[in-house]
Amino acid sequence: MVPSPRNQAPSTQLMVDFNLIEDLQFDSSIADKMVREALGESFATAGVGAIVKGDLQGFEPGSILKGRIVSISGDFVIVDVGLKSEGQVEKSEFEGDGGAAVGDEVEVLLESLEDADGSVTLSKRKADRIRGWKQILQTRKEGDVVEGKALRKIKGGLLVDIGVPVFLPASQVDVRRPGDIGDYIGRTVRAMILKIDTERQNIVISRRKLIEEEREEAKRKLLGSVSEGDIVKGTVTNIADFGAFVDLGGIDGLLHITDMSWGRVNHPSEVVRIGDEIEIKILNIDREKEKIALGLKQKETSPWEEIEKKYPVGCRVRGSVVNLMSYGAFVRLEDGIEGLVHVSEMSWTRRINHPSELVKEGDEIDVVVLEIDKEKLEISLGMKQTEVNPWELVGQKYPAGTIIEGRVRNLANYGVFIEIEPGIDGLLHVSDISWTKKVAHPNELYKKGDLVKCVVIDVDQEKQRVGLGVKQLAEDPWIEAIPSAYRPGMIVKGRITKITNFGVFVELEEGLEGLLHISELSDQKVENPQDVVKPGQEVDVKLLRVDTEERKIGLSLKRAQWGAGAAGTEGTPEREDYPRSSKATRGGMDDHGSMGSHKIKF
Repeated sequence: MVPSPRNQAPSTQLMVDFNLIEDLQFDSSIADKMVREALGESFATAGVGAIVKGDLQGFEPGSILKGRIVSISGDFVIVDVGLKSEGQVEKSEFEGDGGAAVGDEVEVLLESLEDADGSVTLSKRKADRIRGWKQILQTRKEGDVVEGKALRKIKGGLLVDIGVPVFLPASQVDVRRPGDIGDYIGRTVRAMILKIDTERQNIVISRRKLIEEEREEAKRKLLGSVSEGDIVKGTVTNIADFGAFVDLGGIDGLLHITDMSWGRVNHPSEVVRIGDEIEIKILNIDREKEKIALGLKQKETSPWEEIEKKYPVGCRVRGSVVNLMSYGAFVRLEDGIEGLVHVSEMSWTRRINHPSELVKEGDEIDVVVLEIDKEKLEISLGMKQTEVNPWELVGQKYPAGTIIEGRVRNLANYGVFIEIEPGIDGLLHVSDISWTKKVAHPNELYKKGDLVKCVVIDVDQEKQRVGLGVKQLAEDPWIEAIPSAYRPGMIVKGRITKITNFGVFVELEEGLEGLLHISELSDQKVENPQDVVKPGQEVDVKLLRVDTEERKIGLSLKRAQWGAGAAGTEGTPEREDYPRSSKATRGGMDDHGSMGSHKIKF
């Protein structure tokens, strides 16, 4: 073996076979003396006895030795640890510690005394780990906070160097699991020791646990130090459709979208972004539920403070349409002040189904302030109030009794809507179509577009209604014509028009009908009127009663047959021995709901 330069005498290069010395089994003191004489006194510090004996105690593989860097060659650092030859350490093991420099003292692990090339193999990294592990066991325990650099991703988490490599599970990286834990590589991580396994030399740490405990402590301090109305700083951590969450330092508060601005905010992202540091006002604190409501707009004076002075009820203002809903249009009068124009307040005469029929977003329009609710921050506006109400003139233009002619605009089961002029409709109710005929539905007589002549019955300006009538164009026949032509006791001829379970309707002349009650069909009890008469059949009937108030005519078939010989005479006497029916005490005109003016055609 060739000794290293440090073992050479100053003037001569000597060859010392240490293996031979060991094989000869010299006494250590003798061997030491021989080496001292051959190599010089300076070599004694290396511990020749240990070398001669094969380093039985301090130089066994696995031992940690102190050495000095003597040279750097290629990818290796040559380290003198006092053995018969220098050892080599991979240069990469010095990375991260400022690198290696000749003369530096280092601690290394002796891996083998001689490898295949006869070199001593050393490891600085393993020595660091062993030394670090011992230091961790001596100075740290479970629950302690440690700090280290994230080295790389491994299965299930990250490898973090805290002096020794430790495991940080992916689930323990953060309170909310990050999308890619690889983002933490190279970053310094603070975490809490969860478990130390001395047998396996394994340590598990948690950054999440540390964050949770620190936030819990910060939360307690925060809840104990803030009050409603305080102005605080926070960082926006998350944004939702309904608002933004702001970290106040231990607890997240909610900044609702309605508390972001006095003006309209369609989405919180229009006002704040994640990561923004903002100054906000604490509106409400629920210490039991640990919830805090925050406000941004409350830092400024509300534009609603003197709303009544700026926009008194009845004043006319100009605004911009900012939003359309099915029930109306929102109009901005100024930043933070919006009012609603309900569809019912858009036109005096037109029926508006959707605001888009009149306005669109961005339109500048004139409106009138109708009502202000300062507590609810609401203003009711009107568009039609900027124009003259045509209904104010209807009463003057169309007083009761005025005969008008208009077109049928719409039909309903209760009447006909007739356009008197553009935007002004009158209602012709079914009861005002005919004095005598029952109209089940107006479409029996009218259709859309028909030109109808009628008379104005009344005008209700407040309810914006005009009542029309057609039958009022002619005299009411029940006042004089019918009572004079048809008197009780007369026997007249008629035609069966309709048969019901309670009786028969008989047309006396065009437009005039009477009711022949089932009890007045025959002296015998009749179960079904069709057993006695048929539709279209002509019969002689006797007038029992003509009621002008209820517009009813009561008839009798059996009584006409009694006095058939005196047909056409008035007041034909009735047979006194006729057994009167208790069901027809008024001659077939009992209140059975089947007879009235609607049954009479004239």
